[in-house]
Amino acid sequence: GLDPGLRTGVKVAVVDANGKVLDHDAIYPHPPQKRAADARETLLQLIRRHGVELIAIGNGTAGRETDRFVGELLQVHPELNARKVMVNEAGASIYSASEYAAREFPDLDVTIRGAVSIARRLQDPLAELVKIEPKSIGVGQYQHDVSQVQLARQLDSVVEDCVNAVGVDVNTASVPLLARVSGLNRSIADNIVALRDQRGSFSNRRELLQVPRFGDKTFEQAAGFLRVVGGDNPLDASAVHPESYRVVERIAAGQQRAVEGLMGDSSFLRSLDPANYTDEQVGLPTVRDILAELAKPGRDPRPEFKMAQFQDGVEKLSDLRPDMILEGTVTNVTAFGAFVDIGVHQDGLVHISALAERFVKDPREVVKAGDIVRVKVMEVDPGRKRIALSMRLTDKAGEQAAPRGEPQPRRPNKSSRGGGRQDKPAGNNAFAAAFAEARSKR
Repeated sequence: GLDPGLRTGVKVAVVDANGKVLDHDAIYPHPPQKRAADARETLLQLIRRHGVELIAIGNGTAGRETDRFVGELLQVHPELNARKVMVNEAGASIYSASEYAAREFPDLDVTIRGAVSIARRLQDPLAELVKIEPKSIGVGQYQHDVSQVQLARQLDSVVEDCVNAVGVDVNTASVPLLARVSGLNRSIADNIVALRDQRGSFSNRRELLQVPRFGDKTFEQAAGFLRVVGGDNPLDASAVHPESYRVVERIAAGQQRAVEGLMGDSSFLRSLDPANYTDEQVGLPTVRDILAELAKPGRDPRPEFKMAQFQDGVEKLSDLRPDMILEGTVTNVTAFGAFVDIGVHQDGLVHISALAERFVKDPREVVKAGDIVRVKVMEVDPGRKRIALSMRLTDKAGEQAAPRGEPQPRRPNKSSRGGGRQDKPAGNNAFAAAFAEARSKR
């Protein structure tokens, strides 16, 4: 993991497949030090010594410069067989200075902890991000304008839903991750990790009942979200709740097959009639869910990992030119459009009228945060650090294209309502109008 910086250098941390820190260092390839040769040699030695396969680079200050530096190194040394990936580093500094990070890495400098977090985010983003207060990740430009209590409550609920949807390996999960599982809290999570450290890995889900304060009610709520991989019972590694194991065993017995033989045999499972396995306690929807889980046991519901390919040579605002077509990542969606990261340390705005070739009532119909999109540069305002983009790639820069589809209702200005003087947006174009609209909503 590389945590980029200019004056303070690029912090480097090497972790193994389980996130354990193996090595760390600092390099100074950028101004003012400009020790690029030393930096290349240090990074090369670390990659070779530990057999590094993936290099996670934070997307903050000096991120693009560091990405280019690493890319040049990998081009010169193709035998390394390593890949570089830009990683969103939002909240990494919050984690590195947190009490949990201090307990996790008491002997590491705060800056190195940030590099460790960046490396781990590439391995398992969810497991790392749960260590950070959700609102510190950056959830939208208006997050400070709403009730902080309601925001925290809503974000906590979303994080818990995500953790439960993905599931947690009880033998590797950290305390912050376990604490997000439905039915668990920080105290029980601490007890799980303490018992695991004391006696070793759990062999099955039933052993969780030996954890202090982990009673029958907690087991009923949490067991389905906790996985035991490679344990006594193969079903413990799936999302099937222990209460439903008897259904799977009945299916296996009826088909004269072992439970292990059923798991993963999707074509055979699709041929079964779920109605044949219902009873007074287990309904048809539950049986369907069980069969779907058996078809792909332990599947990760998260989509395939994708990343935007930023264009080489486009690293700052001054590198942008009208009509450039670039790839970027949607970072935020608002009522008036979407903001897109195109790799220049300043997000650009795609106004709602430029999201599609048709009329768009709600931008969320077209895009969501995290989407990879292609955009055209329509206008750049270096003075105010604003970038106007369009997802309609046939639009021409400098031309104010009319919105497609239904006409927008004309909004009366203040003077027509007797409201007095109205400030005009700078520049008579959609770009300025969009930002004026954004200001009016604040």
